[in-house]
Amino acid sequence: MRWYRPLICLLGVLSPGWASDPLPSATKSAAAPAFTYDRQSFLLNGEPYVIIGGQMDPQRIPPAYWRDRLLKARAMGLNTIFSYVYWNLLEPKPGQWTSNEESNDVATFFRIAQQEGLNVVLRPGPYICGEREWGGFPAWLSQVPGMKVRSSNGPFMEAAESYLNRLADDLRDLQVTRGGPLLMVQVENEYGSYGEDHNYTQGLRDILRNNFEVPLYTNDGGVDWTLEGGEVPGVLAEIDGDPRTGFAARDTYILDPTELGPLLDGEYYTLAPDIWGSANPHNTAVGQPSQIQQFVSDLDYVLGANNSISLYMFHGGTNFGFGNGAIWKNYTAAFTTSYDYGAPLDESGRTTDLYFTLRDTIRKYVAEGSIPEPPENIPRLEISNISLSPTVSLFDTLGKKTTSVEPVTMEELGQAYGLVLYEHKVTTTFQGDLQPGDRARDRVIVYVNGTRQGVIDSTYSQPAQVSLSLQSGDTLQLLVENLGRVDYWSRESGTFIALEDPYKGIVGNVTIGSKAVSGWDIYSLPLDQPPATSKPSSGTIKTGSPPVFFRGTFHVEGGNSTDPAALDTFLEVPDGVKGNVWVNGFNLGRYWVVGPQQSLYLPGTIIKPYEENEIVVLELEPNGEALTAFGVAERRWANYPDPDYP
Repeated sequence: MRWYRPLICLLGVLSPGWASDPLPSATKSAAAPAFTYDRQSFLLNGEPYVIIGGQMDPQRIPPAYWRDRLLKARAMGLNTIFSYVYWNLLEPKPGQWTSNEESNDVATFFRIAQQEGLNVVLRPGPYICGEREWGGFPAWLSQVPGMKVRSSNGPFMEAAESYLNRLADDLRDLQVTRGGPLLMVQVENEYGSYGEDHNYTQGLRDILRNNFEVPLYTNDGGVDWTLEGGEVPGVLAEIDGDPRTGFAARDTYILDPTELGPLLDGEYYTLAPDIWGSANPHNTAVGQPSQIQQFVSDLDYVLGANNSISLYMFHGGTNFGFGNGAIWKNYTAAFTTSYDYGAPLDESGRTTDLYFTLRDTIRKYVAEGSIPEPPENIPRLEISNISLSPTVSLFDTLGKKTTSVEPVTMEELGQAYGLVLYEHKVTTTFQGDLQPGDRARDRVIVYVNGTRQGVIDSTYSQPAQVSLSLQSGDTLQLLVENLGRVDYWSRESGTFIALEDPYKGIVGNVTIGSKAVSGWDIYSLPLDQPPATSKPSSGTIKTGSPPVFFRGTFHVEGGNSTDPAALDTFLEVPDGVKGNVWVNGFNLGRYWVVGPQQSLYLPGTIIKPYEENEIVVLELEPNGEALTAFGVAERRWANYPDPDYP
């Protein structure tokens, strides 16, 4: 089915189960549907089913730990897992489908969930938000002519339909109608916060109906304008956030009977994600008894009335590599590598006090003895100091050069993530403040003749200024880091539509004072892997030197346990300012002295016991000839001043 075909809405298909006509969610079989709903309740095989759910995204979790995380979800009393799917990881290039890669094998995650006694709800997007890079969109979408995301425009709907059809090929046979665990599929994600293009959401509805037999639902904020913007005829309307005001709003503002049914709080927030910055502490309920009591009170409110809920997040996991997104607030609020979220199951998969508090609350509403006991937490590993030595300067690893009169963006280079280096050989004099295009996108380190002059950082509403005085023969270099494309924009944001502006690198002309700088050599630095070769540094590494790769090795013993979780640790680079860390070739993510994250989760699945393990650190602002790293069993959250912001 093509998205632009006429929408055919049969009355019998769009009438709710509590009216005289069949359910909008009825399966295509003449037999009693495996999962459906009436005005008050979800029904699983004809029996009332209260969804006690939690959000957990497989692509944020090492696959070897999927079963462990799902087992612990069931042991907290959950019966349903809600999962986002990340289009950018499943289709990193047009037509390149990667569900055969273990970390993207969502079907296997769903099968394991069923084996552990859990059902699942699919949240496929195409837009997912989730504090993920560009809300889950692949960067290549930005280069499709005429593309306008989250809209009914032709290029986007063509790409979205192709993606959803291919995803359905992997998951169709896992529907509850076919003996699998898949109960429902979400249409888009909180679209009402973003827009009112009902042709778009109805087009997505029809694409999903053509691929799935199970009920569809929408999930929107619990106020009038978000519900009205996001509602889709024939699709169950649900809310997120505060269940008290949200449930009342759903039944007040949703007037189409084909969109009404049981109440579900599809995202009840167990806390919040962390944002890089000296003034941004870690979000946690530890030491906040009133916050914990609110969680308990809200769970009681929902479950006590036989309504349904999904805890966002039950387990957050990790934005490994460059997976994090950002929000534009007239500055870039970039999310951390950690997606701990203050959740009941922490980033490393260990149960917390909050886990047991929520478990005790849920137990009141399920059959006695129906919840299994959770396993004991396995102690994490300590790794003693690892000495790291410089191997090569980033600027000595440059590959293919693109030459252009004006700068081109990261996307125009065919690059999705990482950094871009812009280099200009000065042939005249320049004097004044540097402006890197329309604005910093996102963090620009400025070098003259190989020495750092300053940093223009869009995580500040008023970035630091870098004033230059250049003479003929000088070399100007601008190293631009993508800190994460915007993943969320709302109609109440008070800014331009930031989700439609995903471009990184430099947009527009670079100016110094009032003069434009023309003539650039541009190098793409996606950092898919650290460099395999070493090259002696051409000079002493000191404050102001270009970025440097450091390398070291370490050994660990496997102990008596065959569980890789016994090798889990949190890796710190205590003398580093900002950079990325790879262990055995796997990109753990970013570190940044400003915090709140001061350690990176290193899963034991990556460590090789009794063998040499390699750690590579790209330090963007080195100040000496050595770095140190170590692993801690108990992670540290802290904030420190930004050395690049006066």
